Amino acid sequence: MKYGEYQAETKSFLAKNLNFNDKKINLIEIFVEEVLNYNQKYNLISRSSEKDIWNRHVMDSAQLIKHIDHNNFNSLADLGTGAGFPGIILSIFYSDILTFHVKLYEKSKVKVKFVKSIIDKLGLKHVILYDNDYQSHILDSDYIVARAFKKLPEMLRISRETAKKPHKLIVMLGKSAQDELNKASKGIIYKYKLVPSITESDSKILLVDAIK
Repeated sequence: MKYGEYQAETKSFLAKNLNFNDKKINLIEIFVEEVLNYNQKYNLISRSSEKDIWNRHVMDSAQLIKHIDHNNFNSLADLGTGAGFPGIILSIFYSDILTFHVKLYEKSKVKVKFVKSIIDKLGLKHVILYDNDYQSHILDSDYIVARAFKKLPEMLRISRETAKKPHKLIVMLGKSAQDELNKASKGIIYKYKLVPSITESDSKILLVDAIK
């Protein structure tokens, strides 16, 4: 599939299935264009994923909306946001909810500089960017999301020992999701479920309900 086909298919899905309006889709288009331009000099995303950025990065991030209770939370933390996936995509979707804020954590100075420029360019006033490790802060968000951040056992430890309770943990896993879960299951002391990703049939999304 060509770049334009990925773009059209994803934009249609965002509008029809995830309730992104035209304004929000336009902001995503600007974001994607900036990622691709910046990626010519700096390594934000792998070069091999540029042509399918709309599916592999945008759609992959946006699908998390299906697993977030829009009416029962005030904040979301994206650990290791990288170029802004999924944090910026989620920030765009929730940009019209005045009481909602997103916290982005990233250590790479190059990626921090880029994400900061995107926050300013898109006017995302409800986004807070931390340019250091999550361990330097209190993780007090209602939702914690992670996409290619740390291995599953470490994510579970963060949820269990560092983050406030209650919270929802959402971890995006690859093709070895079930094996990872089997090995790390002893570290899950809360209710959880594994659901399929809509962008990759073999990939999964782990949803953990961390309560007191």
